[in-house]
Amino acid sequence: MSPSPGGRDSPSQEYKGGGGFASVFKGLANATKLAKSSPTSAQSSGPSAIHAEISEQLKSIPVTSALPPQFTALFRQLHDGTANERVAAANALRDVVSDYPLNPVPDIWHAARDLVASTNPKATRVAGWELLSECARHPTLTDLERKDYFETISMLTHPDDFHWQLGALDSLSKHGRDVSGFDYDIFPLLAKWLQASFDLVRGARSAAKKQNHRSKDKMGPTQEENDFERLLALVSDVIKFNSVVADDGTAEDLVDTLLRVCLYTNIADDMRACIGILDAIITFGVLPGSKLKKCVQVLSSIHCMVQEVQKEAWHTISILCRSHNGQATVRVLLRILSSATEDRLKKKEDVRNIRGALSVLAKLVSKSSEKGYPKVPYALLTSGLSRVVATTSTWKIYLDMIRLAIALFHHARGGINSLLVDEDWTSIFDIVSACSAGAIRLLSKSGQSIRAQSLDEDRHPEKLIVGDLVKLVPLIENIIRNQQGAFIQRQDCILFFVKVHPAISDSAALLVLNYYKEFRCCFPSDAQWKANLSLVLDAFLKDKERGTAVRLQALQVVTEVYDMLDLIQDQTEPDLLFVFMRRLLAGVADETDVTVLEAIVSFAVTVATATKVPLFCQIINTLGGIVGTSHSRTSSGPSLSPGPDATPSLASRPPLGQTPANVVTRGFVQIFLRVMNDNAEKAIRIFYTLVSIARSKNEIDARITAMKLLFRIRADWADRIFVTTDTDTNSLATTLIRTESALARRPSEDGPQQGRMARADAGTPLTRPSRGISFSQGQPSERIPPSRVSSGSHTGGPTYQPLWIASDIDALPEPPSTAASSVLCSGVSSVESARGFDAPMMIPDASVLASDVLMAHILSDGKGRTLLPMGVWLEAILHLFQTGCDWEVCSYILVYLPSQLSNHGIFGLAVPQLQELRGVICSKIQNNSFPDPPVASGSRKADVVVGFLHMLTILLSYHRHFQKPEEDEIVKVFLYALCTWERSARTSIHALEICCHELPSSVGKSLMPILQRMAQIITQPYAAMPILEFLAGLSRLPSIYVNFRKEDYQTVFGICVRYLQSVRGKKPANRPGSTGDLTVFGRAAAESHARPNASDDLPQYVYTLAYHVIIFWFLAMKLADRASHVSWIAKNLFTDVDGSQVAEEQAQTSIDFMQRVAFADVDESAADPSFTSDRLGEIVKKRWLIGNSIFTIEQAVASGWAQITKRQASGTSSYTIRELFRPPPEHQEPIPNKAGNQGASAITNAVQPSHLLVQLLSPIPQYSDMNRPVPLPDNDAVDRTIKLFDRNSTVDGHKVGVIYIGENQVDEVEILANVSGSSEYVTFLDGLGTLIKLKGATFNTQGLDRQYDSDGEYTYCWRDRVTELVFHVTTLMPTNLDHDPRCGLKKSHIGNDFVNIIFNDSGLPFKFDTFRSEFNYVNIVITPESRASFVATRMRTPKDVDNSFYKVQVMSKPGFPEILSAAESKIISLKALPDYVRLLALNASFFSHVWVKRDGGEHISSWGNRLREINRLREKYAPKSPHSHGGSQGGSHGLTVSPPPPGTASSHASIAATTDAPRPSSMVRDGLGGISLRRSSVATFFTTGTAPDHSSHRPSVHSVATDNTEGPSPTTVDALMESLDFSRWA
Repeated sequence: MSPSPGGRDSPSQEYKGGGGFASVFKGLANATKLAKSSPTSAQSSGPSAIHAEISEQLKSIPVTSALPPQFTALFRQLHDGTANERVAAANALRDVVSDYPLNPVPDIWHAARDLVASTNPKATRVAGWELLSECARHPTLTDLERKDYFETISMLTHPDDFHWQLGALDSLSKHGRDVSGFDYDIFPLLAKWLQASFDLVRGARSAAKKQNHRSKDKMGPTQEENDFERLLALVSDVIKFNSVVADDGTAEDLVDTLLRVCLYTNIADDMRACIGILDAIITFGVLPGSKLKKCVQVLSSIHCMVQEVQKEAWHTISILCRSHNGQATVRVLLRILSSATEDRLKKKEDVRNIRGALSVLAKLVSKSSEKGYPKVPYALLTSGLSRVVATTSTWKIYLDMIRLAIALFHHARGGINSLLVDEDWTSIFDIVSACSAGAIRLLSKSGQSIRAQSLDEDRHPEKLIVGDLVKLVPLIENIIRNQQGAFIQRQDCILFFVKVHPAISDSAALLVLNYYKEFRCCFPSDAQWKANLSLVLDAFLKDKERGTAVRLQALQVVTEVYDMLDLIQDQTEPDLLFVFMRRLLAGVADETDVTVLEAIVSFAVTVATATKVPLFCQIINTLGGIVGTSHSRTSSGPSLSPGPDATPSLASRPPLGQTPANVVTRGFVQIFLRVMNDNAEKAIRIFYTLVSIARSKNEIDARITAMKLLFRIRADWADRIFVTTDTDTNSLATTLIRTESALARRPSEDGPQQGRMARADAGTPLTRPSRGISFSQGQPSERIPPSRVSSGSHTGGPTYQPLWIASDIDALPEPPSTAASSVLCSGVSSVESARGFDAPMMIPDASVLASDVLMAHILSDGKGRTLLPMGVWLEAILHLFQTGCDWEVCSYILVYLPSQLSNHGIFGLAVPQLQELRGVICSKIQNNSFPDPPVASGSRKADVVVGFLHMLTILLSYHRHFQKPEEDEIVKVFLYALCTWERSARTSIHALEICCHELPSSVGKSLMPILQRMAQIITQPYAAMPILEFLAGLSRLPSIYVNFRKEDYQTVFGICVRYLQSVRGKKPANRPGSTGDLTVFGRAAAESHARPNASDDLPQYVYTLAYHVIIFWFLAMKLADRASHVSWIAKNLFTDVDGSQVAEEQAQTSIDFMQRVAFADVDESAADPSFTSDRLGEIVKKRWLIGNSIFTIEQAVASGWAQITKRQASGTSSYTIRELFRPPPEHQEPIPNKAGNQGASAITNAVQPSHLLVQLLSPIPQYSDMNRPVPLPDNDAVDRTIKLFDRNSTVDGHKVGVIYIGENQVDEVEILANVSGSSEYVTFLDGLGTLIKLKGATFNTQGLDRQYDSDGEYTYCWRDRVTELVFHVTTLMPTNLDHDPRCGLKKSHIGNDFVNIIFNDSGLPFKFDTFRSEFNYVNIVITPESRASFVATRMRTPKDVDNSFYKVQVMSKPGFPEILSAAESKIISLKALPDYVRLLALNASFFSHVWVKRDGGEHISSWGNRLREINRLREKYAPKSPHSHGGSQGGSHGLTVSPPPPGTASSHASIAATTDAPRPSSMVRDGLGGISLRRSSVATFFTTGTAPDHSSHRPSVHSVATDNTEGPSPTTVDALMESLDFSRWA
């Protein structure tokens, strides 16, 4: 392409054609911007005038000297030459004109101007235009010359030469800056050229567009486009520098042309250039008034529709508005709006004009507060907008009007637009509402979200409208919140929000609701209250897309309306409340916002509590729909059991909040708690609903919530229903890891313990257990996935989050009433009234619950109370057990059902269900038909067994409803569990202990299998203590073992001996022979266990208990059979499993006691008080030590009478004997006296105490030092020692406090001030011991005064041959609140008792710290299974008392080991209660004595203390023997006994020191082996009898030994037995 004239280069440009201005909006988005050419630098012009002197000098100079030499020839050639010569001359002269300013330019111009004629060839025209352009740039042109040049340039030329023509004009006008000579001619020319050039450009663009469709290559801008762009630039420059010379007509033509270009071009740069020219006209000239309207229309349309040029358009409009035409411009814009009609708005031009006007007005109203802009009249504006709204349905116009409203309400500084002050906003709100109504309606019908459209990139018209509406709402909202004053039209704003409510934000919705609440717009006092209420319900409350705060506020408004309607319901429509609630609850089943649902349910609960039954049923059924359908929304996951009740495992469930079903269930619980005391019908209906929830396949948390109430329902002594807050489930919950402390321990214990415990808990050790059994009877589950059977820690697996933790603090949604219900009962008061009772045992469906059919089945007890069918609840539990349930549900039942079963009154009419429950539990345990808990839970199968066993233990208290075979089966089930699972052994033994009291005949039938199993596991740490406690208690129940044979007793002895030998075997080098050793050993054992039990903590207690059991059972035998067992007992107490000899202190005292009772059932004997010197003459006394006894012989010298006192470790015996002397023959020589007085009469019969000793008690010869009597000197030291010895009791003394707590008593002083108790309390005391008068008592009263009755006249005591219990009964102690207001005297006794028995008749749970003391370690709490008032206890009949049951629980001080069978609550009858509690108290007291010494020292029994006193005398007075190993010989039968201080070395030795070497570790007896001490059978161990050959029960590893170093020879053992077994020579 040829270069443009004037040396300008136009950059290439690209374009796309279009179809005029009408297609601008559609096509401009895809059009490419035109690049605007940059004009070249203007050539420097010469001086405007030449000084006169210089001119004259130039005129005098010849021409040839100022021009190049060839100029003349070139000029002549240009003028007269041929065409080619002229072209060459023109090209040459172009340089001459440029280089030589004094050349004759006019002559050259005139000579060359014909070259540009359209008839000439192109080369000729090009050369001519280039020369003419150079001449036009010459600085010396005059105005006439410029005029002449302009006429030449403006003449018509060839169409292809326009760019040369335009370049020449640009050069002549010096880029529009100088138009002198043609001032008035240039504007018409430019207008004509502008129109012609635009037409050429449109044609060229159309052709180029067609060519681009055929070619894939994009073409650059055409020459026409370049020329048009340069022309627009020239016009703009001309106007800027010469606008004053343009007349009105010329300006109008130019403006028309520019507006035409704007209307018909689709190129943004064209519009931008034209707008720039208009801007220059307005700025540097005057816009013709006749063109103002059209100019405003076009500019506003561009501003609205062409985003790329919007800034330029507004700039021009803003200049126009701030000029003298500002108000006129506003009038034009408003007139466009007001003149709108339906017909006109069908034309695109009119739509364009209206949209443009709206766009500019929106800009103007936002600038109304700025200086210089005209004010838009608000009334005219809203009138015009209303006119437009009424006549159009174009969505784009609607959108522009909403944007205008946004601009109107927007204020940069948060204030109010000045246009709105003191104006009525209703009209603008109505306009916006009308514009957005259709869009809101369409989006609402389509179900699309409305309030999110402002962020939506979708350009659908409806979404654009709503998106801008959403932007408007916060502006109005900000005005309401931040502006105060009467001019703020709050009501109009609220009404606007109401009209466009689907699009308002949550914060705006809160403004509406607060306004409604403040002015009670939903109350009947408002004319539109129903419509307003409907809006609140439908638009805010039920709109699930709304925020929680909005919906809650809406519900609060609704709640207030309901309260008002309830107050005036007599003046409203009959069914208004019913319809109101039905509408409120409609669709609530689909509610997903739990917080909102909680509020709705809370309101529904309030209404249901107070309303009538029909509406109550409607509410319950509606809310029940949530529970019935919510399970379908549960995420899928593995199930614990394959039954139909399979629900997701907690291990796979995400830790979310509560489910909607749980929210509703909590509401149902609240309803029951509120109506149970005054409306039986509602309570019954909601009870059935809760049972149905717990039973069916609902959300697990909802089922647990229902169970939280159902398991807390109780009945008092009068069968009145109440809800307890104390369930006493901590022990079972800990077992199943359902307490905070258990969960805290679980991570550290699961890893190392799980693999080991899994094997122990799998089932019976004799057979391989089945795996994965479901709760459903006899249905094995699917194979457990590998992840379920992996052992070790669970690192990397899902963290188990239990759904519930055992707690009574927040179990219920609100605290229940402490008073019992006056309308609900659990049973009937008599058999007659119970006949015909036919309460439904199946759960009715919703239709029945909502009708009167249900009430036909509900019966009264005849006292105005309705029966609560608790059998339905038991049926539901049975259903869950039989069909299978989730672990969360199952574990909850296991923990809480035993507690509820302990309340007999609640299940008074559910006997069939109780019987079935017993059968189901027995079957599950015997068939092992329950599943493994989830591995992640930390619980094991044996833990489930423990739960079922505890449940069965409570159930056996209902044994009066069971048949004899069923009772027998219960005992067999406990035996089966004892034999099958290690972890359940302790629970099984404790249960059997209860069976001994409640089912003695059934225990008697299975007693031998029970003992045999106990013999097998006695060496296990978990079993030793409960087994020995069981045997200790059993020994005091002779009716159970009345048919025992000799070998049966030996089984009991064998259990104890086996435990003793197992403990010895655990310390090969130093076998524990004293409490000190056991303490050391116990600490070491405790450190090796993750959870040390009581036997691990204090083995001395268990070790001593084993000896006590031997004594108890030895006394239990018939007198004739006792001696036959002495040999076997002695041999096993004094020889170890390897035959080595041991002599423990307790073994010696036990044999000592057996000597005293083997052949006599007599108490201790006392000295004869009549054995005095007054009667018998001179009496001589002497003492000896013989074995482990102190013999005292008092001999009447002359009469032959003697009194022998034998003091042993286990007791003291006195005998009075007489040696009857025959008269001497007369011929017998009298014995001379010591003085040797021959003359005096000699004493014929004189006897010394030693005579009797030598004759009767001392054998000859004395082979053993132990058998040789050791005489004690007759001095004060020995006398004092004997007196001190006699003060040591021969029984272990214990003291136990007994405290009675009356009704509702919780304060210590109030409790201690009691002086009486209930009749059951008195019955209990009578069975606990014997009432003894204190004054003058000769036994140890354990601190009670025996002289002045200051501690009362009487107390209860109990004693057997081994122990003595003194009870500190507070009700028998004197009470004087005037002198002792804090009952300090009573507190001084019970505060120092290790063990207290609490008879709790308060009806409230007992707290351990009620009596604060450092020495109270154990409280044995006795509570009636059904609470009763003080008056009620005195109204009971003897039959009621006999059939009463009590809950017994042992509560321990924090840090104290969990001991005794009642550590988990047990239920026992009043008949068996005293014996059971006494045994608990005795064991707890002894354990406490050991516990208090655990950090130093040791507890010494009374027998042990007496034995040590005897040994001290021996050490002091026995002659020293060279064979004594390090000390004097003591003890009996040749055994060296030297009790060490606590915690030192062993206290036993063998006869020969050389045989007491430590045994190899391989020879230590295996505690887990068979009863034969290692591998021999139980029968072998227990049937060896007194046979001297004990090789059958020696460790099997010894059988291969070839040396004799492991123990003494049989001869030595036989000799030992000969010395110990007094039965052989007795």
